[in-house]
Amino acid sequence: MSKEHWLLYALGGGLGHLTRSMALGRAARQRGHRVELVTNSPFAPELPLETELGEGNVHRLGVELDKHAVREAIEQLLDRVRPEVFVVDTFPRGLGGELAPRLPGMKARKVLVHRDLHPDYVEQFGLARFIDTFDRLVVPGEPAPFAHHPRAASTPPWLLLDAGELLDVPTARRKLGVPAGEEMVPVVAVLACGRPEEVEESAALAETLQRAPNLRAFVRLLSPSAPPRLWPALSVMRGIDVLVGAGGYNTVQEARATGTPLVAIAQPRLYDRQALRLRASERISSLDEALERVRVLLRSGSSACSERPVPSYVNGTHEAVRLIEETRTARSG
Repeated sequence: MSKEHWLLYALGGGLGHLTRSMALGRAARQRGHRVELVTNSPFAPELPLETELGEGNVHRLGVELDKHAVREAIEQLLDRVRPEVFVVDTFPRGLGGELAPRLPGMKARKVLVHRDLHPDYVEQFGLARFIDTFDRLVVPGEPAPFAHHPRAASTPPWLLLDAGELLDVPTARRKLGVPAGEEMVPVVAVLACGRPEEVEESAALAETLQRAPNLRAFVRLLSPSAPPRLWPALSVMRGIDVLVGAGGYNTVQEARATGTPLVAIAQPRLYDRQALRLRASERISSLDEALERVRVLLRSGSSACSERPVPSYVNGTHEAVRLIEETRTARSG
């Protein structure tokens, strides 16, 4: 199959849209496609995205841009890039509706990465009428409002790294900064990758855990905006005994794929429903509860990373790339 020029639309706050799109982009690049990506994630300036996609293939929009400026930037990008495949993460009309007038007339094959969305958002913006403008809906391993659409297809969850790319336990622990001679001390990692106030809360929680009495653990804050800037966190997941975070798509799927015990607070989102993604055993409602849950997991010994099986998950991005490639045949037929 000949190689094509893809453009991935990954607008939205935090790291979720960017991580999912980078996962797909890596898999597409492995198949020989040229991949460009546009994002307005506040974390994007700190990340070496070009290492994965190549110089000149990442377009970072400033988080300060208003809706009008975003629309103008996206229109200019589409006019300049003219991709053969246009992949939109989550928002079928664009984050601020800027794609709605463009999609029907686009020559590119259009693909929607379709995950769970809040029903109020679906109804308020009439998303059903935009779905038919897409040649393919790819559902990345979780329920979604239009998962039964005739052009929808589900895959296993998407991960930024394949199982064979994860660092082994000793290497991951060294990367996490576990001091020499402390090889048996458990590692608690606190993810900080949401809104600014959530990042601050995560930092405060990490400090609280580190100072907590009777909690013998090495606590590491993992954030693209703070040293040591370990990204992706998935790379060191095998060295983590307990992961503390929120209920975002990537956090949850990475924890489950690697068998890492997760302690998570469902953060409120306009589009996403984090509480539904979390299992009862993972979900907490307060920072005090986080401390107690971490204590229980460490005392039980069930979280020990050295005792977990080597991860062998299936990364759904490879199936997604195949499905997207097949849309060319379907359209021409």
